This record gives sequence, structure tokens and C-alpha cells, in this order.
Amino acid sequence: MTTNRQIILAKRPTGMPGDENLKLQEGAVPEVGEGQVLVRTIYLSLDPYMRGRMSAAKSYAASVEEGSVMEGATVGQVVESRSGDFKQGDYVLCPGGWQEYSVNSPKAMRKLDPAQAPISTAVGVLGMPGFTAYVGLDEIGKPQKGETVVVSAAAGAVGQVVGQIAKLKGCRVVGVAGAEDKCKHVVGAYGFDACVNYKDADFREQLAKACPDGIDVYFENVGGETFDAVMELVNDFARIPVCGRIAHYNDTAMPEGPDRLPGFMGKVLVKRLLIKGFIQFDYIHRQGDFLKDMPVWISEGKVKYQEDVVEGLENAVSAFQGLLQGKNRGKLLIQVGDDPTKK
Repeated sequence: MTTNRQIILAKRPTGMPGDENLKLQEGAVPEVGEGQVLVRTIYLSLDPYMRGRMSAAKSYAASVEEGSVMEGATVGQVVESRSGDFKQGDYVLCPGGWQEYSVNSPKAMRKLDPAQAPISTAVGVLGMPGFTAYVGLDEIGKPQKGETVVVSAAAGAVGQVVGQIAKLKGCRVVGVAGAEDKCKHVVGAYGFDACVNYKDADFREQLAKACPDGIDVYFENVGGETFDAVMELVNDFARIPVCGRIAHYNDTAMPEGPDRLPGFMGKVLVKRLLIKGFIQFDYIHRQGDFLKDMPVWISEGKVKYQEDVVEGLENAVSAFQGLLQGKNRGKLLIQVGDDPTKK
């Protein structure tokens, strides 16, 4: 334990981030100060929100500074502790970033029990993505039995959970994904009623056929063509939780074409639509409910999940590019170090 491989934000990207923006380098293992904890990273979570952190544009959270380690949630094992709250060998969730070792404040850490659930789920179905699905659907979507819920990026970390919770609420659930195997998976493994491939030439016709009674709730993760198609099918009083717009994260210019905003706002008025953006930490008061419900649903087989684990920190940049292009299957993780819980 003499070196600490880490990926820094060397230069802010224009368009798709690459190796010139996110550089792998070796640094020293950080020293542990009083009250701090040194953690060895086992899993690094890769999530779409990270693209926004690379930009200097003002957002709901501060941008990562150039020259700094790229931010990210991690699951790891305590190597050294100068805090009474954690001991060597503990498994923890912490904001370790894109690196092999990190020093953390106990206030930013949570102890994990490998006997209760695989530790990787702390950044997936039992972590931020799962909680995002839970509160976004419940607080904004408010699905009612018999309604139609459409979920974009249906095979992703958030979408896979949204659809299954909607099924638990008694809804008809239609997914949208970008590959046939993804569509088959969400129907076969997660119980969606249908899933449509947005890359198909007749995508709009397929979506309309899958939603014969219109759309009451649209969980928005993507934007682009999917959003346009959904807006043609929304019912009066439809609710649209806006979780992400991944199709636009690498945009470098305004879209071409006429200004469609007046027509869109007319539809919002006439249809009396509720469209609300949200960030999961806005609903942190619901975390207790989530941590009570989700483990039970998983143990009872009512919620299933898929993880896409890529080996090696050196592959994080290409894996992140794939995430922005929809290449991942389920929750994307980088396995940075050995996981003793799997032995």
C-alpha cells in the first residue's frame, strides 16, 4: 500500500469526456488525520449525474475542480481508522471518488453488513439509484392502480426499480430502452408489461400500441426522441418526474429546428400536466421508508436488479462513455479492488 491510483479531472470536456479529460495517475496514499478513516475502494459507482460535475455550468451541486479527483460514491473496506465509529475491516459506503484509497469523515460514511445484502447494492438498488426511483415515483408520479406508467432507460439502475415499484402499485408498466436484449430483460426479469426499443424505425407506433389507454405517469431519464413520443400520448393530469436527460448531457449547441416551446407549454396547460424536476436528496426525509420497504421487496423477490460490473479503475473512462451511450446493462460499477465478501 504505497501508491494510490486515481483518475483526475484534468480538463473540462466539450461533448463526450475522454482520456484527455479524465486522466489516470499515481499518487500517494493519503494520511489519516484525527477523527478520519482511510478506506480501500472495492466498488466505484458510475452514474450519469457525474457528467454534470465535469462541467463548470452552475447546477444543484458544485463542479469538480480541474486537477481534482473525480467525485463518486464508493463501497470499500476500512484500512485505518482514527475514529471510534469505525474499525479496521469494516465495510462502508463513502464518497471516495475515482481512486483506490480515500480519507473520509465518519459523518459521510455508513457501515454496511455483508450478511444483509451484497455490499455492491449500497450504491445501487439499496443506494442512491434505488432511492431515486422510490421517491421520484412515489412523491411526484403518484401512480394509481390501473394507470399506465412509462419508464425511459428502463434497463438502467433507476429505471429497472421504477418499473417494478409501479407494478407493485398495480399499474401497467411500459419500458423504453435502446436494445432488444434490454427490452426482453425488463419484461422477462422485472415483469414489465411491454418494452419498446426507441431505435426502431416504428418506435412511435410501437409505443402507442403498448399504451392503448394513453400515459398517466412518465418517469423521465432520457429526453430526446423518447420524450417527444411520450408527449403525444399523455393523458389529462399526467405526472412527469424529471430525473435525468441523458440524451442531452453531451450537447454542445442548441438543437436545430423550429421553437417548439409554445406548443409544448400549450399542451402543459390544456392537459393540466405536472412536470417536476427533482434530486433525490430533496426527499431525504423518506430514506427511512425506503430502507424499510426495499430490503423486504428484494427478499420477497418482488424487486430484482441487475449489476454491470467492469473490472479495473483503468477502464472507468471507457465504461463511463458507454454509460452515456446506453451500453450498460443495469447498475454500472467499477470493481477497483478485491471483494473479500465474495470469497
